[in-house]
Amino acid sequence: MLYVNEVAYSYDNVPVLEKVSFEEKEPVIAGLWGRNGAGKTTLMRLLAGHQRPHGGTVQVMGLAPYGNPAAVRHVCYMQEDHPFSSIWTVQDALRFGRYFNTNWDQATADHLIETFRLDSKKKVSKLSKGMKSALQFIIGLSSHADITILDEPTNGLDAGMRRKLYEALRESHEDSPRLILISSHHIEEVQALCESLIVMHKGKLLHHQPIDEFREQGIWLVGERSAVTNVIDGYKVLEQSVIGSKIRVMLDAPYSKQWKEQAQVHGLSIEKADLQNYLLNITEDAEVYV
Repeated sequence: MLYVNEVAYSYDNVPVLEKVSFEEKEPVIAGLWGRNGAGKTTLMRLLAGHQRPHGGTVQVMGLAPYGNPAAVRHVCYMQEDHPFSSIWTVQDALRFGRYFNTNWDQATADHLIETFRLDSKKKVSKLSKGMKSALQFIIGLSSHADITILDEPTNGLDAGMRRKLYEALRESHEDSPRLILISSHHIEEVQALCESLIVMHKGKLLHHQPIDEFREQGIWLVGERSAVTNVIDGYKVLEQSVIGSKIRVMLDAPYSKQWKEQAQVHGLSIEKADLQNYLLNITEDAEVYV
């Protein structure tokens, strides 16, 4: 469905993407995560055919998307601050969404307009940030495009509305499987939906693997410094802090039965690191010493 091989892109001779390669063959929900400036937006624009890669290959449904209407009709890309016309109403935006997406499902759009309590006659320019995000999400989900790209779909939405969005996304994907790529800083919330995760860092692909594997990575150990040091020798320490006479470290290791047994033998406390902190730490450049 998505094929990216050795893709490179630069702005004013400054590399933004360098030899990025990955493939998504199945209609899954995939997460895209990275710090600001990691290259996520450029990657999404390349997938949507908005830009041509300066090197390498991008294919959607087996076709190069740039300048190719036959490829682009398979893709719906809703940007973080989508450039709607200043004179459009919500109804206008939905009409254009229906026009440009051949698989458009009006029943989904009608249901979500009611769910998010959007006034179809209101101008898009008058919507709050959260309601504009909801509109972008509604168009993306209603498109039923083979490849749907949602960039920060929950921006400005409160916790209750974010939960409704996630429920709608899960139900829609179950009813009509397609590849949905979600770029989000709310990784702790999105991870429950995702089957795979793409992690970008400084223009490069850092990881691409099933999200279940990420969920197991990262452990916190707490105990006397000497005991902690003996146990972690040879492993990468991602974060550390001193707690009185003890030390607390995050280790780049799986939360496993073996580590639980190790911790018990050495009198250490152990707990799973949350995914957000783990990702922040593996993309942190500072060295950590114990």
